[in-house]
This record gives sequence, C-alpha cells and structure tokens, in this order.
Amino acid sequence: MVVKVKTGIIGLNRLLDGGFNKNSSNVIIGSTGAGKTTFATQFIRRGLIEGQEAIFISLDENKEQIIRDAVNMGWKDILYFVENEKLIFVDASGKEFQAFIKKELPDFVTQWSGADVRIAIDPLTPVVWATPSRYEQRELLGFMLKELRKIGTVVATLEEHGPPDLSSPETVIPMYLADTVIHLRYRAADEFQREMKIVKMRGSRHSEMVHPYKIIRGLGIVVKQRGYRIKNTREAVLELEKKVLKKLKNASPVVIARIRAALKEIKDDDIEDMNIDEMVELIVEEFS
Repeated sequence: MVVKVKTGIIGLNRLLDGGFNKNSSNVIIGSTGAGKTTFATQFIRRGLIEGQEAIFISLDENKEQIIRDAVNMGWKDILYFVENEKLIFVDASGKEFQAFIKKELPDFVTQWSGADVRIAIDPLTPVVWATPSRYEQRELLGFMLKELRKIGTVVATLEEHGPPDLSSPETVIPMYLADTVIHLRYRAADEFQREMKIVKMRGSRHSEMVHPYKIIRGLGIVVKQRGYRIKNTREAVLELEKKVLKKLKNASPVVIARIRAALKEIKDDDIEDMNIDEMVELIVEEFS
C-alpha cells in the first residue's frame, strides 16, 4: 500500500490522491516568480510543524536569503526550527557538484540513516548546467535522488527554460528521473496569472486538469480546485466487475482471480469517461 505524505500546499493533496508518495522524488518546474522556492519551503515546513526534521539543500541562494524569504512570507517559526536544529541547511552553492554528489552526499545520507525527513533541493538547475554530457547528467541526478530517497521524501525545483511543453534538454532528464513532475506556469501579461499542471505521478492517480493558484502571505501557495476532486467510490467498478464475471461465468478460477486482481485498484474516477458495456466486451475479449 502506498503511504502518502501531505505536501503542505493548500489544495494540492486532493489533486494527488492524498499527497506525494513517501520516499519519492518530486520535481517542481517553473520560471522565475512562479513560486518554486515557496513550494519547497512550504513542503518542508509542513513536516517541521508535525515534528519531522527537514533538510534544505541549496545549490544557488544562501541560507540567509531563504530564511529571510520565509519570514517575509509570514513563516517566522522557521527561525525556531533552525535554532533548534530541526531544519538543517546544506549550502552546496559554488561547489563542484560532481564531487559533492558522489563523495559528500553518501556520507551525509549515512549519517541520517533510519530517519524520515523532508528534503528540499533548490534548484537542480546548476547541476544540470554544470554537466554538459546527457549521460553524466542522468547518472549524477539519478544517483542524487536515489540516495536522498533512502532517508525521506524529496522535493526538487528546476528552472523552466525553452518551449512551454518542457521539451528543452535542461528539463527532459530531471522529468524522466522524477516520480512526480509539477509544472508551475507563470505569465505576466495584462495581469499576473499562475497555473499548475501535474505532468506525471508514478503509482498514483492525479488530476490531469490545469489549476490556477495564488501565493498568499501567511498561507503560501493555494491551489484552486475548479470542481475537481478524486472520488474513492467503486460503484461503477463493481458494476463493471459483475458484468464481466457474468460473461465469463464458465471461466477457470485462475482467470477469475486475474480479473478480480486487475480491477481491485480501480476507482470510479478512472473509468468515468468510458462506456461500461464497451469495457466489458474489451475485458472479456482480453481474458477469454
């Protein structure tokens, strides 16, 4: 069973079927002003409030700036967490990233062995730019995320560059490696507009809609729902199962068990836009 971790982002958990998957890597992509660092800080602050420890790995801004931004957002309790060493900062800005990730990071993870922490990496972009070889980039980022997942749930930010479909070389590999990818779109045309899209999420259902969001002092990022909510009902699924088993009443117990197993994890949301009778025929055809 997948264990969920609350994101700390108001309105986001219900779009992710409860939150991030525990011990997963989650990449937040957006341009300047989209709220990436706010997202990362909000994520780790949620854990801190609940008694978890947190690690903030900064690859760009210094510790003082991140704390100052948090205080300006109205989160003055960040000072308490730092003072009491509940929030640990790792300043990797200016370092040779390959040496830091391959040599320093494993020792750091070993020190935190057995912990269940929230980890923010802000941003991944310097590592991407400092690693021109796509093979080395994939190896380095993959190793980094794999190591950190051993001790907790990871949120990493990434600067958006290139076309809006996220097809630029700087985003492709981090998106491939991540368990979850969330795109924060920020446009400053006639008026400021911010929209969020969950691009992918391994092993979990999620909203496929575009959701507007705001950044509000004191609250942080607040995501509007647009009427969307994952429903954990199974009435339609049970109807589907009943009709399929009726059609296959003479099937072997092995086939029946396979059908029940295949339908066990499905929720009504997953099939709401599909014709039940058509699905029955397709499933019967597959398992006959």
